[in-house]
Amino acid sequence: MKKETAILYIVIALLVGFIAGATVAILKGTKDTPKTAMVQKPQMAPAPAPPPGPDPAEAALKVKTLKEIIKKDPKNLPALVELGNLHFDAGQPKEAIETYSQYLAIKPDNPDVRTDLGIMYRALGDFDRAIEEFKKATQSDPKHVNSRYNIGIVLLHDKQDVKGAVKAWEDYLKVDTSSERANRIRAQIDKMKQMAEKMPPPKPPATK
Repeated sequence: MKKETAILYIVIALLVGFIAGATVAILKGTKDTPKTAMVQKPQMAPAPAPPPGPDPAEAALKVKTLKEIIKKDPKNLPALVELGNLHFDAGQPKEAIETYSQYLAIKPDNPDVRTDLGIMYRALGDFDRAIEEFKKATQSDPKHVNSRYNIGIVLLHDKQDVKGAVKAWEDYLKVDTSSERANRIRAQIDKMKQMAEKMPPPKPPATK
């Protein structure tokens, strides 16, 4: 086995272990309950069951009502963001993207809606576009912590860019220095740097 291949296997194993041991969460930009995909530590007692989701018939009625409002008033921002959030919660990324984009065409500087848009692009597997939207959110509000956090999440867990994730989370720690999440990130950055150092350098492009 080549040395570079062996190192790569070690790095992959370390990365898998890091992901399994960390809390993996993509955070909504809006102030309601964050949407999370979490890997939790074992607990002595089972966690309480999450509250039941909205009734499908009720949600469908809300969607219909909001669409009628927006049809009559295409610039109704509260209706647009509520409709986008309903699609978000229902796991309908394409519909959510369409609605959030309509909102942002009117009010492009809302970092919360921009962050939710990025999450929906991530749900579709368009990780580069997700990062682009998160970065736009940080440009609108340099202290917007959820968008900064999500950049690191996508770089690490979706693009396996450990060095990029370290840089993103170092930038995050400039605006959030003392929260519980900041302390978790700070504790992991050194491990991530060690993983990045063990990664083999990229191969040069082939030449004719």
